[in-house]
Amino acid sequence: MKKLLYIPAILLLAACSQPKGKDAKIAELAKLKSQQADLNSQIAKLQAEVGTQDSVKSTLVNVQEIKPGNFTNYVQLQGRIDAQDNVVAYPQASGSITALHVKAGDRVSKGQVLAQLDNSVLLQNIGQAQAQANLAQTVYQRQKNLWDQKIGTEVQYLQAKSNFESAEKQVASLKQQSDLYRIVSPISGSVDQMDLKLGQIASPGATGIRIVNADVLKIKADVPESYASSVRLGDNVKVVVPDANDSLMAKVTFAAKVIDQASRSFGIEIKLPLRKTLRPNMTAVIKVANYTNKGAIVIPLNSVQRSETGNYVFVNQNGTAKKKNVKLGVTYGGQIEILSGLTNGDQLITAGGSEVQDGDKIKVSQSSAN
Repeated sequence: MKKLLYIPAILLLAACSQPKGKDAKIAELAKLKSQQADLNSQIAKLQAEVGTQDSVKSTLVNVQEIKPGNFTNYVQLQGRIDAQDNVVAYPQASGSITALHVKAGDRVSKGQVLAQLDNSVLLQNIGQAQAQANLAQTVYQRQKNLWDQKIGTEVQYLQAKSNFESAEKQVASLKQQSDLYRIVSPISGSVDQMDLKLGQIASPGATGIRIVNADVLKIKADVPESYASSVRLGDNVKVVVPDANDSLMAKVTFAAKVIDQASRSFGIEIKLPLRKTLRPNMTAVIKVANYTNKGAIVIPLNSVQRSETGNYVFVNQNGTAKKKNVKLGVTYGGQIEILSGLTNGDQLITAGGSEVQDGDKIKVSQSSAN
């Protein structure tokens, strides 16, 4: 019983002996400082083992120095190479083929006879008409000599002259009809296709010989209506021919003024220089330059990030990632034009930019730095 009476008394004395007010705060501060010293000691020990805290948080990135340069945007189309002169020579009358003067691959000249059709009946008529013309010429010449000597009448002279001229016209008309039984090349070039055979019946518009001048080529393409203000006569064009593994620069030499109602497009043509690698009917990729900026700041499209407040990129600022808001321009080929927000000499963070935040410590990759 005595021990139980002593316990409350001891608790009362302990409570009276604890510091109160300001003294309690001083004691608590001293205790926290002691704990802080212990923590600092532990932190210093860990830093010595694994390195500084900053190096642990540094993110490895690639950078690209901003340098203004030329930037061109292209409208990309698909076209087909064609010969400037690509025609089919047809006969102008029907008949069986009696002679072939060329074969596929031969070079021909404008006006050269390529094939002859049967015109034997006309040749006989020409012979008869020529005989009549010769007789009329003799009669006219004699009548003229008499008239020059004042012998005979003027009517006899004029009649002989008229008969002679009429006979000559008759011969000329029959020869023109005979010419219709020939296939003549309208251009100079090469025989590209010729499937005719001796004895075959040839008809106008049905049986002919294709002549191609492959020395003068052009590209024909249809441009969608939406590009009507972007593709114009005289625009610079980059032509890529995948099958020929060839590319070249040219200009738009023709642009139609009328939009086709069915396809909602308009045609363009691009004359090509002489190149042995190109052939008619090859497919060509056409890139029409519709915008050029000679002092543009251009960066990789994938380095631009987007948020609700706008577009931004990160740059390297003394080993720290710095966020910069940018205004975007035209995009082409994985590159994008920057209208504002970056200046010459900025160190744009490319690879690794999506892994950093504004103010993060970064470490620049040696490969990009060099």
